[in-house]
Amino acid sequence: MIAGPNRSVTLPQGRLRSTREANIFKSIEALGILDPWAQVLIAAGLLIAAAIIGYWIAREVLLRALTMALARGTHEVERAAFLRVVRRLANLVPATIVQLGIGTVPHLPATLVALIQNVTTGFVILTIALAISAALDWVNVLYSRRPHAASRPIKGYLQVVKIAIFSAAAILIIAALIDQSPLLLLSGLGAMAAVLMLVFKDTILSLVASVQLTSNDMIRLGDWIEMPDFGADGDVIDIALHTVKVQNFDKTITTIPTHRLISEPFRNWRGMFDAGGRRIKRALVIDQNSIRFLGEEEVERLRRFSLLDSYLSEKEAELAEWNRTQAEHACDPVNARRLTNIGTFRAYVLAYLRSNRAISDKMFMLVRQLPPSDSGLPLEIYAFAATTAWADYERIQADIFDHLIAILPEFDLRLFQQPSGLDFSNALQFVQPVRAVRLPQHDGATWGRKY
Repeated sequence: MIAGPNRSVTLPQGRLRSTREANIFKSIEALGILDPWAQVLIAAGLLIAAAIIGYWIAREVLLRALTMALARGTHEVERAAFLRVVRRLANLVPATIVQLGIGTVPHLPATLVALIQNVTTGFVILTIALAISAALDWVNVLYSRRPHAASRPIKGYLQVVKIAIFSAAAILIIAALIDQSPLLLLSGLGAMAAVLMLVFKDTILSLVASVQLTSNDMIRLGDWIEMPDFGADGDVIDIALHTVKVQNFDKTITTIPTHRLISEPFRNWRGMFDAGGRRIKRALVIDQNSIRFLGEEEVERLRRFSLLDSYLSEKEAELAEWNRTQAEHACDPVNARRLTNIGTFRAYVLAYLRSNRAISDKMFMLVRQLPPSDSGLPLEIYAFAATTAWADYERIQADIFDHLIAILPEFDLRLFQQPSGLDFSNALQFVQPVRAVRLPQHDGATWGRKY
């Protein structure tokens, strides 16, 4: 019992736990406040004020000191990630003050004190788990600045660690709230193994896929990939445990499950960027009706092309030697070998590509004929531009075909294309109009008897 100026108050059994509590009661008694509810309010107010002050000191003073200490020599992203960890840890201060000081508040039932202590214990566990998660994010930020981080991302593995931490935190929080040992909860997990396997099926598949993608170096941050089944055609901007995010060229985001990159095909354009050249594979469709042999005058006229001078000289010498060995048959032109306009044009295209500085001379180059069809004879160009930039690549390719299409008539060749309305209109101009013919007239009776 504590005596006051006007009355005495009997303390609950078991509440006077320490000398510190007795001192608090004496302080309250000295103020002349003897009402139990007033004592509870004042003590709770002091406890809350202490928690707020502790939180302010931890968050503002320490956080600002760390911010000033990290202001120099630290990247902004790294600094922000580290300060996020400190902010999480700052929440431990008020929770710890409440957990330790709730027992000093007088006249609170023991069950309420135990409940508040259990809740604050669960909050402390959750705060520590969130702080560890923020610390793992900070580790990922530090690792991402390393040179080989794009080829060996660790974000997926860190997410696995986060899952384990939050799973353990959930068990500890539940154990703290029900005031039981965590081993009691863990003992029941064996029976839930099948359910857990079903719940974490995608996580397990994604973890295995992440290991395979990383170990085989199948995908990196910044890679340009194509996956038509998901409509993905763009750069990889994030590789996580469960998903891979691709920013398409129209700035939309496609999210692909990680395990689908193992089970389904996709195209990675990284090899093109590593090689430093982008392939040009396009054909000119030649009208087969324009293909023919070249006469001597036409060969001399084509000598004006500096790119064909050496080819024509070598080819004429080769053909002359062959025709000389077949003198008894070569007197007839059908038995002799002669230059053709399509062969000479093919040689010109190859020489033009080799002289073009925008075409890589270190990569494969070919000009070939594809099988003829009812649409003409395709003359395909297979070469590599000396750049991987999209705009430059398209410009180089367009310049090449602009020149080849424009110079094609010099070889008396024509491109094949489907007839348009203008073609039919021009054709109709040469068709003679049909004159109306007047038929002989017959009277109805005669027509009926005759027919």
